Amino acid sequence: MLEEIAIENLGVIRSARVPLGSGLTVITGETGAGKTMVLTGLGLLMGGKADPATVRPGARSAVVEGRVHVADRPVVARRVDDAGGDVDDDGTVLILRTVAAEGRSRAHLGGRSVPQGVLAEIADDLVTVHGQSDQLRLRTPSHQRAALDAFAGPDHRELLEGYRAAWTERTALQVEIDDLTARAGERAREAELLRLGLAEVERVDPQPGEDAELTALVSRLGNVEELRVAAQLAHDAVAGDDAAEPQETAVVAVDRARRALESGAHTDPVLGRFAERLAEVGYVLADVATEISGYVEDLAADPAGLETAHSRLAELGTLTRSYGETIDDVLAWASDAGLRLLDLDDGGERLRGAAQRRDALDDELGRAAAAITASRERAAAQLATAVTDELRGLAMSGASLVVDVAPADEPGPWGADVVTFSLAAHAGAPPRPLGKGASGGELSRVMLAIEVALATAAVAGDEDGPALPTFVFDEVDAGVGGRAAVEVGRRLAALARTAQVVVVTHLAQVAAFADVQLVVTKSSPAPGGSGGDGGITVTGVQEVTGEDRVRELARMLSGQEDSEAALRHAHELLESSVVGR
Repeated sequence: MLEEIAIENLGVIRSARVPLGSGLTVITGETGAGKTMVLTGLGLLMGGKADPATVRPGARSAVVEGRVHVADRPVVARRVDDAGGDVDDDGTVLILRTVAAEGRSRAHLGGRSVPQGVLAEIADDLVTVHGQSDQLRLRTPSHQRAALDAFAGPDHRELLEGYRAAWTERTALQVEIDDLTARAGERAREAELLRLGLAEVERVDPQPGEDAELTALVSRLGNVEELRVAAQLAHDAVAGDDAAEPQETAVVAVDRARRALESGAHTDPVLGRFAERLAEVGYVLADVATEISGYVEDLAADPAGLETAHSRLAELGTLTRSYGETIDDVLAWASDAGLRLLDLDDGGERLRGAAQRRDALDDELGRAAAAITASRERAAAQLATAVTDELRGLAMSGASLVVDVAPADEPGPWGADVVTFSLAAHAGAPPRPLGKGASGGELSRVMLAIEVALATAAVAGDEDGPALPTFVFDEVDAGVGGRAAVEVGRRLAALARTAQVVVVTHLAQVAAFADVQLVVTKSSPAPGGSGGDGGITVTGVQEVTGEDRVRELARMLSGQEDSEAALRHAHELLESSVVGR
């Protein structure tokens, strides 16, 4: 339930606070632009698109703030919590929209900045807005079907959800089947290429890191003499050549230094420690010399081995040129290719499995569609009766609504039905589609009757408990007058007993039934800014009660709020509205 709306610098409204009662609240006034801005502000709170052109001239931004009671709406409260917002201790949440004259608009929910779409999400569970444009939408079969589905109740909605889930799965399966069928030849060619590549890899049988090892072997075997000379020179420098004359080597020099340090160690122990470290160096040099000697002895020319290594590298090269830069890359490609080949070879089986599942879903969808049709037919009869009863109370006692459920040319995600609302304008008249068999005023009352029926069904089937829904009607009484207008007001008051109803109206007969009447007022300061606004019309909203309300009703009746006849008529309207509730 909406508790209040505060508006600043939106259109012609400089600053206004709009308190909303729990019953029937009507908004009246001479300025249509002001009433429009109130609804625009409400639309912004409910996630509507922000238009910088609506910012009041001279202002940097427009601000709309609303407080909504969500304690009886657990789904909305959870969504607020998910968005990071806070629900106040009294069960209300603050919604704020800021529209900049230049730049982006901002939205806040429960003190947390949120995307505009979040407000639109919670609006679906809070407010239903109807204006004259909704009469146009109500003429389309898709909206008529949606209205019937909403009226049919939670069990029907559960049927629809199951059907749509099956339809979505069936659609995805058909896409997969079409893809598998269209690409069968391409998949076969890809599989053949993979088989050839895997066969080549299997024939060569590369081992991990083999190309790197062979490259190192070729480098060594191709430079045997150079390596032998280098190793021998290093050995001679470290340990000397046994066949040559004695020479100064690293081993001899280190040993001489060690002995010199040991001779002085009895005088200074520090030299003893140095001697121990040189002894370790000597051991290392001796080991290195032994290993170099063994390397030289093992190093021998092997032309056959070199040729074999070159041949193997060339064989491996046929793989690295096609399947990867290194043999490890080739082996990784072979692993992936094997898995891909399994997937391609399984294409036929997948196609058969998908086709079988699609056929099973077709059977399931057929049964579900039949159940939905039966449910819609039952709901259609109930809705037609409920709306016809409502029309009697709206000065259309001879009119009746006919709700027809017929087979569609082909099924869709909504089922297999076409829903058509027709109106028999009077007894004996043939039913005609909405919009063709009714005047604007009659269509307004039919739409109101349908909304009342839907609201009654929604309240009765609300799974969250006794929540108070909010309905906003913008000029729903357009084209209506006289006794019919009185009946519209009476029915709106009746609807307000189970819902919060906000009505923008120009009819005193409707406004007389309000629990709270708000008047959009205006002032037009003289050009030059004597009123502080440079000649801009300033609009505000105030609640009227007592004699002020009587004068407003008189103004709505005759245009003259001080006319004695209009004042008497206004008093009579108020008294009759109390009696007629």
